Order: sequence, then structure tokens, then C-alpha cells
Amino acid sequence: MTAPSERQRIDKWLFFARVVKSRSLAAKLTVAGKVRVNRVKVDQAAYPVKPGDVLTITLERRIVVYKVLLPGARRGPAEEARTLYEDLTPPAEIAVKPADGERAAGAGRPTKRERRQIERLRNED
Repeated sequence: MTAPSERQRIDKWLFFARVVKSRSLAAKLTVAGKVRVNRVKVDQAAYPVKPGDVLTITLERRIVVYKVLLPGARRGPAEEARTLYEDLTPPAEIAVKPADGERAAGAGRPTKRERRQIERLRNED
């Protein structure tokens, strides 16, 4: 097992922390510029990370922010992977629907009832 103060390649760390499914995907993610270490864009899979580094990772549908706590020794179960980082990702804002079924102006298509009311108004003219 590696010592906590050692550095580790970012592609290996991403793989061990279960951010991506394979090490080759981790390398592609890094080379594509979708990973930042301490706000600096990384473009090499061999970039070393150490405990205390903050990673900002742009995934397909979300952005995650992790603080590296330990280098990984293996790709173990998810519980073991969660010990490698601290999740600093801000919580996503949840859209709240009004209880009475009302929508904000311009939010989505009209309901069937609203379409019928619109048709009645158009036919009155």
C-alpha cells in the first residue's frame, strides 16, 4: 500500500476513486481538459495529484468537486473508494412545482384544459 503523502497519477486516482469505469476513460477525460486540479486545467493523464488537491471534474451531465484525501491502492468497493476523497460538490437546486398545478408564465406546454380555454377564446372573436 502507498503512503498517504505520495503522489499518484490522476488517471489512476480517478479510476481507483470510481469516478470513471476504466483507466483509459480516465485518461481520455483528463486529456480532453475536463479535469482541473486546484483550478488549473490538466491535459496529461500522468499529472500527479496529492492529498489536499481539489479536483473539479466535468462529467457528462454534472460537475463534481472532490478533495483528495488519500492516494488509491486498488479499485476496491465503492465504500473503500469514498475514503479517497471528500465530496465538495454544491447541492443541485431542486425545481419546486406549485401544489395547485399552476405553472410559471412560459413554463412548458399548456395542458389540455388550457388548450380548450384558448380555443374558446379564439372562437369568441
